[in-house]
Amino acid sequence: MLKYWPALQKTQQKGFSMPKFLQTSLFMLKYWPALQKTQQKGFSMPKFLQTSLCAFLALSAPLLAQKTDSLGLIKKALEANLVPMPTGKDLDKYLIQKVKELDLKYQGAVMTKAQIELGKKLYLDPRISTSYLISCNTCHNLGLAGVDLVSRAVGEGWRPNTHFLNSPTVYNSVFNAVQFWDGRAAHLDEQAKGPISNPVEMNANPKIVEAKINSIPGYVKAFKRAYGNNIKIDLNLITSTIAMFEATLVTPSRYDDFLRGNAKALSRQEQEGLKLFLDKGCTGCHNGINLGGMMQPFQVAAPYKFANVGDFKGDKDGMVKVPTLRNVLETMPYFHNGQYWDIKDAIKEMGAIQLGITINDEEAKKIATFFNALTGKKPTIIYPDLPVMSASTPKPQGIMEGDKKPTKQPTH
Repeated sequence: MLKYWPALQKTQQKGFSMPKFLQTSLFMLKYWPALQKTQQKGFSMPKFLQTSLCAFLALSAPLLAQKTDSLGLIKKALEANLVPMPTGKDLDKYLIQKVKELDLKYQGAVMTKAQIELGKKLYLDPRISTSYLISCNTCHNLGLAGVDLVSRAVGEGWRPNTHFLNSPTVYNSVFNAVQFWDGRAAHLDEQAKGPISNPVEMNANPKIVEAKINSIPGYVKAFKRAYGNNIKIDLNLITSTIAMFEATLVTPSRYDDFLRGNAKALSRQEQEGLKLFLDKGCTGCHNGINLGGMMQPFQVAAPYKFANVGDFKGDKDGMVKVPTLRNVLETMPYFHNGQYWDIKDAIKEMGAIQLGITINDEEAKKIATFFNALTGKKPTIIYPDLPVMSASTPKPQGIMEGDKKPTKQPTH
């Protein structure tokens, strides 16, 4: 066992803890060369030291093997293109670069505190919709892991999505290669524009949205603070500002720590689930920082059980955006049309339709256990006071304003 001494030293340096008596044995092993010389000169090793070393050999072997297995799993995960989320200054640089890819004519500093705070207000403001009832947060609720927890999104007039599409989470969406289920938007600002004018979402005229924001003194002041006095407040700037706030909605997790080399970040059961996730080939689609977010063929090996729920068939080539697995245990229901509520059932269905394999109940349970490690720490969101409208602000229209007759029965 002494030949493993260098590996044991590295194990200790990486924070792997072991019982106190084994630490004592390790301390004594540091002096093994001297002890060998002592024995060569005819001196015998004390009985207690022999006993301690025997105990060390018996008990440290499985601990070392576990550590070695964990490091091997990390290596295998990285080779499968699983990527830890950037942190600190690296994350700041990443987000700034992403924002610079937006359709933003403003050439000054981006991702400033003033811009992000303004973006949060716009994200939460339902007055952007025609009825004053629907905000970005309606479908992408920041308190519900960035989703709405219904099978298909609900929009203007409380009408459900006509295509039976489920709302993807907004958290970590900055790491997606594309936005929307059909990947029609490359960046978050493009995604933000879509729902504003969509008749089954916010149903708003972009020009009226611009008029609303420009008629609210508090917003005008906030835009000047964020971008300077000469800035033109138009839809591009509004959606780019929303995108900057959305870019901050990232949720680092224990999984990221594990990929960086912290073998203790995941439990043994979670590591078993990750190994199965890798061995089954799940990383063929769920890879990168977000374990998804790119376009992939759908129904590769078999038809999706609920393919006829809604009329969505992917893009023109039948490709569908792969949903992120970060926080997946909080973002049910699953699939583009929200037909699975149990993650284990979703895992088994994906095995069948994408990989052409059978994933049994026990295997699905193990993979779902690994998904616990993908639940991240969410940023603290303080709901702001929204700026007061003026007399010239366009008024709400639609469901509430069009309801001229009183209801016959009270609703609550």
